[in-house]
Amino acid sequence: QTLLTQSGNSKVTRPSVLVLASDALFPHFFGEEARKKLDEVTDWQRSPLRQDTPELRTQIASSDVLMTTWHSPFLTAEMLGAEPRVKLIAHCGGEVKSRVAEKVFEYVTVTNAADPMARGVAEMALALTLTLARKVPEYASEMGKGVVRTNEDVSTGETLFGRRVGLVAFGRIGRAFAKLIEPFGVELLVSDPYSEREVVTGNGGTLLGLDELVSSCSVIVLAAALTPETTNLLDARRISLMADGTYLINVARGGLIDIAALTAELRAGRLSAALDVTDPLEPLPIDHELRALNNVILTPHIAAGGIEMRREIGALAVEEVVRFARGQSPCNPVTREMLATMT
Repeated sequence: QTLLTQSGNSKVTRPSVLVLASDALFPHFFGEEARKKLDEVTDWQRSPLRQDTPELRTQIASSDVLMTTWHSPFLTAEMLGAEPRVKLIAHCGGEVKSRVAEKVFEYVTVTNAADPMARGVAEMALALTLTLARKVPEYASEMGKGVVRTNEDVSTGETLFGRRVGLVAFGRIGRAFAKLIEPFGVELLVSDPYSEREVVTGNGGTLLGLDELVSSCSVIVLAAALTPETTNLLDARRISLMADGTYLINVARGGLIDIAALTAELRAGRLSAALDVTDPLEPLPIDHELRALNNVILTPHIAAGGIEMRREIGALAVEEVVRFARGQSPCNPVTREMLATMT
């Protein structure tokens, strides 16, 4: 076979593709249409193995392309062999840093399929924001308890319109969130040291420092990657800067927040939070205090969405394989340099 180089100027005739997907996730990402496309241009097989084994290394040694999902084993240079045949790793998802060793990026093209996930996570961020602002859990609980409200029982601030909303990070998720929240007429403030001011302004936001953001916004949405620089980004000092009644929404990574400091503020009732991610990692221990606080909404790291989103991710990954088979350059390459700002 003729193999595609990273420059994308050669063509593989029916490349050998190994789909590393568990029994549970394979049908989520690879529907009938995706499998049909693979059948047309590749010779593919699936391996449900989730750990590095001699059997898996044998399968990898005879593959031109690897397709990975969330249950796939972490891929190291040693697993690919001394003279690796693999030229493309197409990941079904956005996060590749915890899926592929950095050294592999030196000689293998790696792609991801992050856009569908970004859109789903942004949608969840908006849903959680509205849930807090409109006090949905509180009213639902009252209805279950038989509480009867009158027209005199009203409070201030039960709307998203006109609020100052702070967005921490302006990558794919942040930009998708900015588009979704635009019709609500909010003042959008953004903190992201890697984003250019013109990009933020062009998406309806204003770029400023994180301390100013957390102290001036009544809604704060976290959409940043978890890196050594962003671990405990919201520490006790920054959390103390938040005004009473602030809503904090985290759809990124739990490690962005000093959870002990946040729990103390939530226990005091000074803030409210909606957390799709936590630290310790999900699932949160059953006896954790956050589960019992009535000013906290917890969801099980589900922001990216359901089967529809996964099918779209799978379709994008399959398209990368099709492009590879046709000798075309990838649409969503992930370079080694990009890893520094990725989770």
